[in-house]
Amino acid sequence: GAFQKSGHSARILSPEEAEKLAKDQVLVSEFKQLKLEKEAQKNWDLFYKRNSTNFFKDRHWTTREFEELKGCREFADQKLTILEAGCGVGNCLFPLLEEDLNIFAYACDFSPRAVEYVKKNALYSTERCKVFQCDLTKDDLLKNIPADSVDVVTLIFVLSAIHPDKMHLVLRNIYKVLKPGKCVLFRDYGLYDHAMLRFKSGSKLGENFYVRQDGTRSYFFTEEFLSELFKAEGYEQVVNEYVQRETVNRKEDLRVPRVFLQSKFQKP
Repeated sequence: GAFQKSGHSARILSPEEAEKLAKDQVLVSEFKQLKLEKEAQKNWDLFYKRNSTNFFKDRHWTTREFEELKGCREFADQKLTILEAGCGVGNCLFPLLEEDLNIFAYACDFSPRAVEYVKKNALYSTERCKVFQCDLTKDDLLKNIPADSVDVVTLIFVLSAIHPDKMHLVLRNIYKVLKPGKCVLFRDYGLYDHAMLRFKSGSKLGENFYVRQDGTRSYFFTEEFLSELFKAEGYEQVVNEYVQRETVNRKEDLRVPRVFLQSKFQKP
């Protein structure tokens, strides 16, 4: 069972959770932080080597959560051009292409191995998608996608893996290929999500920023931080709110608080 609510209020911590976070103030050394930044691509590539295509479930919820994927059409059979920025092994891409035959998708990922998995998928067709390796913080999207040509960009559990100092570069890059009046659909980890509270001491890189044991990193967004990030790059905010979900495991009597930020930002 689960309950869900959305809105602008951040999750309230229990006294035990607040105490744990207050104690955990020691940051990973600067030397190790620089090493993690330098080896970010290698760490994600190893992640996909270990997990193959088995780690993430196919995201059949995308069109349910983001009605804009269908709603941004001006007429019923309009062919949409989308960009999935940070496509992983295609867990979002392929369900979307299956569900909607009037979509052409650009998709890119930081990990060359993830891109190879996408290309080996039986559903992969060059007539319906173009997939390429890309570091969104420095590789110009215009090399693969015409300017002002994309109807919708999905940025789903991607920005959190990037150093906060470089996130604006991703948004600037995406802005160039998005059509005026069209949107970026965003979903990622929110402040005080269960995953944030589970980090052990010695994992903290900065405010709301942590490293996992495998060297991949995760940032946990506040509504204010995300809003300022997008607006600074010229986007207009349409929707930006926390989605709080409590997943209940009745067998083990466990309640797990999940917090995501779900947002929509438009290019004027």
